[in-house]
Amino acid sequence: MVTVKIKDGTPQGSASLCVTCRYAHIVRGFSASEQQVRCQGVWPSQLMHFPVSQCSSYDDSRLPSKRDMERIAWILLTKKAGRSIGFVTSEQFQEIEGDDAEIIPATALDAQQPPQKE
Repeated sequence: MVTVKIKDGTPQGSASLCVTCRYAHIVRGFSASEQQVRCQGVWPSQLMHFPVSQCSSYDDSRLPSKRDMERIAWILLTKKAGRSIGFVTSEQFQEIEGDDAEIIPATALDAQQPPQKE
């Protein structure tokens, strides 16, 4: 038997993208058929009446968001042109920047910024 593949044909399977989307609000009942999916990735939010196979607003909730990545990122600064950027100890940083340099822990940065809704 010969298998024929058709590009962009009917997708196989019925798992909706909404199940793993960051913007989906999913309400399930006791029965397998009792499920409501509301997409909050568009304005106004819309009730989805069918399983979604492709979506231009899809954002995978299993991966870290842009905000999460920014929170864990290292901030590297340089004041002088040509100076290399890299990791140094706090003592080396004080020596390079001078005694008035301040080292702010990442947890302090989170406390200063008000939480943002994604």
